[in-house]
Amino acid sequence: YESTLRKLKEGEHVVNFITKTLVTMLAISLVCFLKFSDAQAGSFVFTAIPDQDETRLKERFDKIALYLEKQLGVKTKYIPVKSYAAAVTAFRNNQVQLAWFGGLSGVRARLLVDGSEAIAQGFEDPYFETYFIAHLSTGLDKSKKFPKEITGMTFTFGSKGSTSGRLMPEHHIRLATGKPPQDVFSKVGFSGNHSKTIALVQSGAYQVGAVNYKVWKKEMAAGKIDPSKVSVIWVTPPYPDYQWTI
Repeated sequence: YESTLRKLKEGEHVVNFITKTLVTMLAISLVCFLKFSDAQAGSFVFTAIPDQDETRLKERFDKIALYLEKQLGVKTKYIPVKSYAAAVTAFRNNQVQLAWFGGLSGVRARLLVDGSEAIAQGFEDPYFETYFIAHLSTGLDKSKKFPKEITGMTFTFGSKGSTSGRLMPEHHIRLATGKPPQDVFSKVGFSGNHSKTIALVQSGAYQVGAVNYKVWKKEMAAGKIDPSKVSVIWVTPPYPDYQWTI
């Protein structure tokens, strides 16, 4: 835990290049890659960590696949996976040549594949945030300081392999309390992804949870969040997260 967190915070294996035209730069990098690989003979395949609703992910990455196929002149396909670990495994086994990882999953993947590297990030990804959210019944309001009042409540992370849904919120829980989550909360769960975390806290199944701020905003814009039932109570300091790894 500490070793992985240190690598993430120090920027090891984290991309230095940040671009607003992410997909265009991906295409340029992939053209260079294809010139020196066997991928030209077949198809180019990529995946992404399943950090939110699968339907949304497929809609998003199918569009990227079409764009890359047009730019590269190589048949390109997005392959969905069921877990963060499955994304890392697919990358390690060369079942995919490119992957959209979070900070933690990206570090794990690159440690397993010599010569792999992060090639691009979205504009917001070096300054990512996690939202701590709470059910209305907790009586908690938004605060600038870590809400120690959550001690003794039920708490759900996202996936065990998530940077924004597990690694960074756990880091701040330990930093603020001096204890691991299982010693802070009456019950600790792992929802599997950010969309499910929101749903679980909104339903009252868990009192508090940690969620990717971008997923929270998308769910809010889509009308899937009821502000009368669940709200943001704390925002972490920014940290580097998502990136494309090849």
